[in-house]
Amino acid sequence: MDGVGSWMREALAEARLALDTGDVPVGAIVLDGSGAVIGRGRNERELRQDPTAHAEVLALREAAAATGDWHLTDATLVVTLEPCVMCAGAILSARVPRVVFGAWDEKAGAVGSVYDVLRDRRLPHTVEVFAGVDADASAALLTEFFEARR
Repeated sequence: MDGVGSWMREALAEARLALDTGDVPVGAIVLDGSGAVIGRGRNERELRQDPTAHAEVLALREAAAATGDWHLTDATLVVTLEPCVMCAGAILSARVPRVVFGAWDEKAGAVGSVYDVLRDRRLPHTVEVFAGVDADASAALLTEFFEARR
């Protein structure tokens, strides 16, 4: 996948914006089949006081609005942290065929750490996953955020 490093840098830039609102720094972008960004999101749970305002969900909503279709069958989601169960469900619901993520989430990850929802063959849709892309940069941003809160 060409450009995956630059895509992750864009997702990391989104994650840094979450710091302005006191949200956990997770960022996501959605790319169309040609590699153009059609959706962006960052955690905004604190900002919106909305438990579903995860970076992935917001990026998927923006991509669906941009395309006029909730079927994102030619899209790639790039996110700085392994998606949780809720976000994995949203990815499957949107029919996203590819996910690229940075840091692993050993406590709540649903793409290989705790669960592997996106590649569960019992479900009607499975996703190609590229894990650990720029994982160190993603993990460092999260570590700094949580250390500052202790």
